[in-house]
Parts: sequence; structure tokens; C-alpha cells
Amino acid sequence: MSTLAERTETASGYRAGRTLPLRVELVRQLKRRRTLVMGGILAVLPFVLLIAFAIGGDPAGQGGQVTLMDTATASGANFAAVNLFVSAGFLLVIPVALFCGDTVASEAGWSSLRYLLAAPVPRARLLWSKLTVGLGLSLAAMVLLPVVALAVGTAAYGWSPLQIPTGGALDSGTAAQRLVVVVAYIFVSQLVTAGLAFWLSTRTDAPLGAVGGAVGLTIVGNVLDAVTALGHWRDFLPAHWQFAWADAVQPHPEWSGMIQGTAISITYALVLFALAFRGFARKDVVS
Repeated sequence: MSTLAERTETASGYRAGRTLPLRVELVRQLKRRRTLVMGGILAVLPFVLLIAFAIGGDPAGQGGQVTLMDTATASGANFAAVNLFVSAGFLLVIPVALFCGDTVASEAGWSSLRYLLAAPVPRARLLWSKLTVGLGLSLAAMVLLPVVALAVGTAAYGWSPLQIPTGGALDSGTAAQRLVVVVAYIFVSQLVTAGLAFWLSTRTDAPLGAVGGAVGLTIVGNVLDAVTALGHWRDFLPAHWQFAWADAVQPHPEWSGMIQGTAISITYALVLFALAFRGFARKDVVS
């Protein structure tokens, strides 16, 4: 379906860059129930873990080898790190897939997509607005979890250095800086899921199909990474590097794994975003 923005003649005063402002799209997405529910789940998780540790007792020393989970009650910083550890593999995948996969497809499902394009909103402008807001909400979700966890953990266990399972500690200021790096890396590593969800969102009119497809493919990637028979081929899987951020919470951080993971994630994401824009530019929008 052709749109007014695709014609050679445009109305006087028309500016493509002023259509569908980010503020308008952001307000629309923030008012949606799924956004509020997802935010509520992430905000409640630290309280759930706090109760679990209170019921189960101090995890330290329960086993031969000390892990990050064993240091959860050592400080607020440790508690925040544990929340990220238990969430990065799956829970944080869901808001990314939801915010990026339920964006274009939902408009098609509501039969409002063609009216947006006839407004006229250029197709590239519509996708950029949707993608920017989707990524922004995904980042906000990843920031919300550790911020709430840090506040809850500090109130429960105090503001003290981050205890490292292998020995040593990071002072509170350094720990806070490293947690910022961890959140940034987790966000970058989830760009592949964002790209999958966004591309699928431009290919289907079913939001659940786009969201479920992105989550499913992410799970497949995790399963493949567990197949040790693949050997070095696993190095090309984004899932292989998803916990490389653990190297950032060491006395002497190692950045090589995070650099490789960042490069692979960004490469996959750029390809998927490009496919989404290219395919949607040629798509016959009828819904």
C-alpha cells in the first residue's frame, strides 16, 4: 500500500521528521498494561529473593565451592549482582522480546498500522520511533532490576564492599561502577533478542508470534551453547558470551570476553535490524 509520504508531492508544511514523535510513542507504550506488568514483576523479584534467603538462611558455606550465589547476603552490591545473575539468562530476555516484538505487530493486529502510514508517517520513521522506544524501555527494565535490588539489599544487608567469590572485595564505589558496566553489557548482549523480536514484528500481524519466536530462538541459542560437541563454533553464538560480565566483578577485570561478546551481539543485531527495515519497506501493509 502506498502512502502519502511515498508520493512525490507532499502537503505544504509537511515534515517527515515531525511525524510520530518519540514522546508520543513513549507515552503510548508506557500506558500499556504489559509495560506496567513487566515493570511490576522486575520490581518485585528482589523482594522475592530477599524472602527466599530469609527462609533458607545464609547461603554462604552451603557447599564446597563458593559461588556468587553464596555471597548474596554479604552486601547490597552482592545482592544486586545475584539478582542480575539469576535474571540475565531468561527473565531479562522477556521484556526485551516484549518491548521490541510487540510494537509493529500490535499495530497490525489492531488494524491501525495502515492508518499510521496514511497519516502520513514514513515507514522508516515509524520503525525508528518504534525501535528507539522499544530499546529504551528494554534498557529501563534492565536498570530497574539492579536499582531496586541494590536498595533492597542495602536496607537488608548494609552498604559494604562487594565480596568476590574467589577472594577479595571491591569497595562500594568501585562496585557501583562495575555494576553499571554489567548492566550495559547485559543490554548489549540482549540486542540479538531485540533484533529477532523486531524483525519478526515486521513479518507478522501476531504480537505473540513475534515475542514467542524471539524468546524461543534465544532459548535454542542457549541450548546449542550447551552442546560441547560444537567446539569452537559456540564462540559465534551470542549465548556463549552472555555471562562474560562476571569478569567485570573481579579485582582485576578481564575485558576480552566482553569485547568478543559485544562484537558478536552488535553484528547479529545490525543484520536483523537491517532485515527488518528492508523487509518492511517492501511489505504490502493491509492491516
